[in-house]
Amino acid sequence: MVNITHKSNSLRKAIATGIVSVSKQETIDAVKNKTVPKGDVYEFSRAAGLFAIKKTSDVIPDCHPLPVEYAAITHQLDGLNIIVTVEVHTIYKTGVEVEAMHGAAITALTIYDMLKPLDKGVEISTIKLETKKGGKTDFKEQQSNDLRCAVIVCSDGVAAGVREDKSGKTIVEKLEQLKLLVAHHEIIPDDFSTIQEKVRQLSKEEYDIVLFTGGTGLSPRDVTPDAIAPLLDREIPGIMEAARNYGQQRTPYAMLSRGVAGFVKDTLVITLPGSPKGVAETIDAIFPYVLHVFRVKEGVQHEG
Repeated sequence: MVNITHKSNSLRKAIATGIVSVSKQETIDAVKNKTVPKGDVYEFSRAAGLFAIKKTSDVIPDCHPLPVEYAAITHQLDGLNIIVTVEVHTIYKTGVEVEAMHGAAITALTIYDMLKPLDKGVEISTIKLETKKGGKTDFKEQQSNDLRCAVIVCSDGVAAGVREDKSGKTIVEKLEQLKLLVAHHEIIPDDFSTIQEKVRQLSKEEYDIVLFTGGTGLSPRDVTPDAIAPLLDREIPGIMEAARNYGQQRTPYAMLSRGVAGFVKDTLVITLPGSPKGVAETIDAIFPYVLHVFRVKEGVQHEG
């Protein structure tokens, strides 16, 4: 199965439909009047569809087992067609579109099985996904790609040329994957005054996002959050809460990160850990969702 451990739980929804067509009105009348010999078509097929939704990962190899937290199956008559609609919700790392389509397919197949003794012209057609919501795709569609970003590496070792800048390069790669412009990438030492000066400079130059990596731990030279926190005009604690929560699910040491985030004038400043793994996980945790702050600043309200 595809690795989804890097993903975050979110509310995900899917709606799928299927069509069962019969060849004569008498079949439809039997369905409506509940005179089909095998039983109530709607209730039997609904039960089968619900079982199918919950058993999807048992029969489709690459589907992940997931918690189904809502499922609804409805039937609608349209001439000689019975239209099946299946809606599924979950709060998980991956979507439920296959679960919804599997539910629609088995609901339709159950209807076929129940009606075939009455009507040799029964057909199943058009099992399809109608809509799906949830996950990063929804937020990527909302984001603006004209934001200017700067990446600052705080490290005595990297600044002195003793160590390679792996974390800064990881951030740049991640931001480029998000179609964000990295217009500045610089390495500075773990120095309180230098960090503050860099924040003021980049804010004055009207960068939209400045990402600092390094100096968020507990060693004597880890001063990045201490330097940046006093400069924040509006702190956004939830950004780092989300990052630490995401990290804590992967390593118990995430709770030791002292990262801060917020606005310095109109520039969003975020402090990330110093390791390549730490910065990658933090970006996975907060992007592209964090970009919604710019829509809020512009007066655009969140939909959904």
